[in-house]
Amino acid sequence: MSVSESFQRFDLGDPALVGIDRGVSEFRAGRPVLIGDATETVLAWPIEGLNADSLGAIRALSGGVAPSLALTARRAAAIGLPAGAGAVTLPLTPDDDIDRVWALAFEVPYAADGAGIMPAGSVASAALDLAKLAQRLPAAVIADAGPLAATSFNPPVMTVASDRVSHFRTMAAASLEKVSEARVPLRAGLGTRFVVFRDGTGSESVAVVVGNPDLSVPVPVRLHSACLTGDVFGSRRCDCGDQLKLALGHLSDLGGGVVLYLEQEGRGLGLANKMRAYTLQDAGFDTVDANTALGFDPDQRDYSAAARMLSLLGCERVRLLTNNPSKVDGLPGIDVVSRMPLFAPVNRENLRYLTAKAERAGHRLEHLIETVASRD
Repeated sequence: MSVSESFQRFDLGDPALVGIDRGVSEFRAGRPVLIGDATETVLAWPIEGLNADSLGAIRALSGGVAPSLALTARRAAAIGLPAGAGAVTLPLTPDDDIDRVWALAFEVPYAADGAGIMPAGSVASAALDLAKLAQRLPAAVIADAGPLAATSFNPPVMTVASDRVSHFRTMAAASLEKVSEARVPLRAGLGTRFVVFRDGTGSESVAVVVGNPDLSVPVPVRLHSACLTGDVFGSRRCDCGDQLKLALGHLSDLGGGVVLYLEQEGRGLGLANKMRAYTLQDAGFDTVDANTALGFDPDQRDYSAAARMLSLLGCERVRLLTNNPSKVDGLPGIDVVSRMPLFAPVNRENLRYLTAKAERAGHRLEHLIETVASRD
């Protein structure tokens, strides 16, 4: 029996999930992938990983067919291009060196002309989604893979089915399973259990179960996206660490509940892009415009995994501790019966951030109005 025949006897996971996960890993490492559908296959090289040599190699390998730069609609709008409602591709001329390509994808402020701009097809759009999943800047150089078919890359370039990229988070969430748990007493005598979940890609998330919540009634739940700067180091630029402490205290007072600690740093942008957004905020952008200037949506988070975790914990009906009403509708299959606010302290460093969340992202921060009024 051959090795391939032997492996066919074993279930190695959903092929679509595994394929996209490998593509995400390649983009995260700055390496190219082939992305295709029934009609088109392209070589997509993430902008974070591109340099002068690789840009030159793409041009040399593409058989005279000019590569293009794929950008999200938000990034295109930020640099003055007529993006409309969708992603775009911009042809790269021989004069477009690596500095120009990087400026189009990242520099703020920057103005570009729209010569040759085209709506991005499904394959190029999938490349941008792949970059977001890898928490890299959402921009990629795209080249027709036809002339590259006979080219050998070392290591070999992964091939990703474009029509499945947008379903990655849902597929990953469906594969989540509980793998371990233990009692972890916290400060101030707070009794908790940490329950660890792992999905089919190997990623882990944790549920912090406070006390002994009664599953026969709606369970108080906090969906908390990881924030290294706020949760660990006490950053005053946000209210994340304060909200986490408040949530744990409230859950204890309520007789028990759950904190889902989710790997969604920077509203899903990742730590590096969060720091880039902070730099833009220091230059005058608010938190929403900083994200969109980099090509992201104001909030890239997804709560499919949270819904799966709650279901595995037996929490089918919940009361959310949040100031963000969008979370109420973001838990498929979970009955959210009410919302409880978490009003964290307002300080000079986070006032502008909280104001933008209230005015532009719809967060319910009634205490902010009172705080501002008291200072006038």
